Amino acid sequence: MRSLLLISLLNIFLLSLCHAGRDFYSILNVKKSASVNDIKKAYRKLAKELHPDKNKDDPDASQKFQDLGAAYEVLSDTDKRKMYDRCGEECLKRDGMMDNSDPFSSFFGDFGFHFGGNDGGHHDTPRGGNIVMNLHVTLEELYTGNFVEITRNKPVLKPAPGTRKCNCRQEMVTRNLGPGRFQMIQQTVCDECPNMKLVNEERTLEVEIEPGMKDGQETRFVAEGEPHFDGDPGDLVIVVKTMPHSRFERRGDDLYTNVTISLQDALVGFSMKIEHLDGHKVDVVRDKITWPGARIRKKGEGMPNYENNNLHGTLYITFDVEFPKKELSEEEKEEIRKILDQSSVNKIYNGL
Repeated sequence: MRSLLLISLLNIFLLSLCHAGRDFYSILNVKKSASVNDIKKAYRKLAKELHPDKNKDDPDASQKFQDLGAAYEVLSDTDKRKMYDRCGEECLKRDGMMDNSDPFSSFFGDFGFHFGGNDGGHHDTPRGGNIVMNLHVTLEELYTGNFVEITRNKPVLKPAPGTRKCNCRQEMVTRNLGPGRFQMIQQTVCDECPNMKLVNEERTLEVEIEPGMKDGQETRFVAEGEPHFDGDPGDLVIVVKTMPHSRFERRGDDLYTNVTISLQDALVGFSMKIEHLDGHKVDVVRDKITWPGARIRKKGEGMPNYENNNLHGTLYITFDVEFPKKELSEEEKEEIRKILDQSSVNKIYNGL
């Protein structure tokens, strides 16, 4: 009996050692049931908040950022996440599955984002050109959010044999013309630098389409633009372009749609469901006459607000009425006249 108790305690001790390590779910502030997209969104948000460049007064900023990177590295990978859930971080280290790479680089572009407005003063370092690329996204993606991978062949500077002239500048040089005579002339002076060549490398970048983003909104990847032999590379700018939708039109945070109903439903009322951009159903109930061009509003059923996703715009539904095409008998016509009891006077007007 005593030996069984000792074995149980030993197993509990070994299990606790196996699960020792950092709590990656707590670091990312997500539930254990979080989807990969939830993890990506949490990482993107925290990476900008905890970046050491924004927290220079915090002595633990670098460690927090490293912990965040490790948490994302594990939980965004299906195999690593399964292993972590089973036996913790120590198992991953023991099996060599923690490569300590920097996910911030591929997630946001090389060198991350530039935080702050002033970089310490004006400098004359030349820069490569920015690349502006349109990213066509669906209205569904702008409603729910999504992550889009883009692949780019990026020209990268690599060492090459020989030297080259660089940092060329104009300097004043004194030339001796004889006893007591000299002349000041302007001359081009260049440094001799190691030679470089451009090599194309395939890069995969991940762009987050945040809920509520608007047409023309930009995401910037620092240093992912054109290279410069004697300076810094430019940036890659991704511009969101909304693709036309078959059922909805967006105006600001509001959505507009048209629904065609039968003449019978227009007269006696109806109940229907409209499928929204994320698949949920919007109930529409009318118990009174609906005329062509009538419009109803469904508050809170529009697009999410970009600044506050808890707020939504309004969905405007405009009704068209489809009239029957069959011929009516004289008896049917008379019945309709009795039911409607309308004047036969026709009104003529000009305008919309």
